[in-house]
Amino acid sequence: MTTLSSGFARARRWLRDHPLAFDATLAFGTLVAMICGSFTDPGDGHGPPAFGARTPELFSVFLMALSAAALVLRRRRPMQVLAVTAALAAVEYVLMDPPAPVVMSTVIALYTVASRTDRPTAWRVGLLTMGGLTAAAMVFGSTPWYSQENFGVFAWTGLAGAAGDAVRSRRAFVDAIRERAERAERTREEEARRRVAEERLRIARDLHDVVAHHIALVNVQAGVAAHVMDKRPDQAKEALAHVRDASRSALNELRVTVGLLRQQGDPEAPTEPAPGLAVLGELVDTFRNAGLPVEVACAEGGERLPAAVDLAAYRVIQEALTNVRKHAGTGARAEVSVVRVGATVEVTVLDNGRGSAGRRPGIGPGGGPGPADGPPDDGDGLDSGGHGLVGMRERVTALGGALTAGPRYGGGFRVHAILPVEARTGEPERPGTAGGTGLRR
Repeated sequence: MTTLSSGFARARRWLRDHPLAFDATLAFGTLVAMICGSFTDPGDGHGPPAFGARTPELFSVFLMALSAAALVLRRRRPMQVLAVTAALAAVEYVLMDPPAPVVMSTVIALYTVASRTDRPTAWRVGLLTMGGLTAAAMVFGSTPWYSQENFGVFAWTGLAGAAGDAVRSRRAFVDAIRERAERAERTREEEARRRVAEERLRIARDLHDVVAHHIALVNVQAGVAAHVMDKRPDQAKEALAHVRDASRSALNELRVTVGLLRQQGDPEAPTEPAPGLAVLGELVDTFRNAGLPVEVACAEGGERLPAAVDLAAYRVIQEALTNVRKHAGTGARAEVSVVRVGATVEVTVLDNGRGSAGRRPGIGPGGGPGPADGPPDDGDGLDSGGHGLVGMRERVTALGGALTAGPRYGGGFRVHAILPVEARTGEPERPGTAGGTGLRR
């Protein structure tokens, strides 16, 4: 049984790879079936058909051979083959009595047309063939017009058209699935590269947000300590204490970030809550300890913000104040406001700095503050090329918001972010994280 099945499968594969040989075999089998049918007398309908009760005429054999030979070209010329076989079947009904079953080749040709053309064409051609051959059988046939042989012509041609249309639909469905699979295979590498690039950008932005603030403060306080070490050692000790606190905070946040990157699979929940507006006071205090006066105005209490929006607002304020401390110069002051306006939250950071031109990220010559006068500021290098503003803009636009940053009229700098409360990320809110802090002056 296994040998027979494997041999049959090999034969099917060979015929599928050689369609002309398959069509020739089909044409020969159809010719044999038509000749056998021409020897059968259907009778008067009251008894079984009798084989050998009649003999086909030579002209009928010629028509059967011609219609069977036309089937060899059914794949290459389906419409022409259908026209030829239908015409030969009609001639058989008109001229021969009783007619030979030449219509069998027409049934196969109609199936081929329906399986290889579109549905409207298959319906039009199928109805025309069905109506024409049935009318020829009823008008010119030897049996009464209501005989089952005439209705059999209608049924078999209709069945051939329906079967061909079903095969065409299934073939189109399989081809569509195969095309989607091939397209997915082709785009898999591009999708992987795109995801890697997006992940690298996200990691770079998160590392910048975590490290830049603390490193900038460490740089400023170290410069202050070096500047007053000889004349005011108490102030130098205080600056070094702030350096120690800022560096410890930077190490802790960096350790958490790197730990998340090293985890396999889905990361576990962090041991500490992500920063947000609830700890805005602590962030502002670090800048005040570094010598930057900051005034904060936020709504008292208020509705909690989604986690992604809360974090984005915190990072915008952090980056903007870091830029003020690095570039605004001595005597600069900063103002921070967080206001809920309808379905959005507006975050604004202003300063009145007047540093040298060209040192603020995104500012051209004469556009605003520069480095501080007094203790030297070597910079941390994290904002070179304006990556701080780029990171803020990417974070805000990822949530569907907008960010503008530029010099103020009369001096200073302004950063303004509009964040939608219903962010596109759909992240859940963090328990215990408030959407704002109290009014601070």
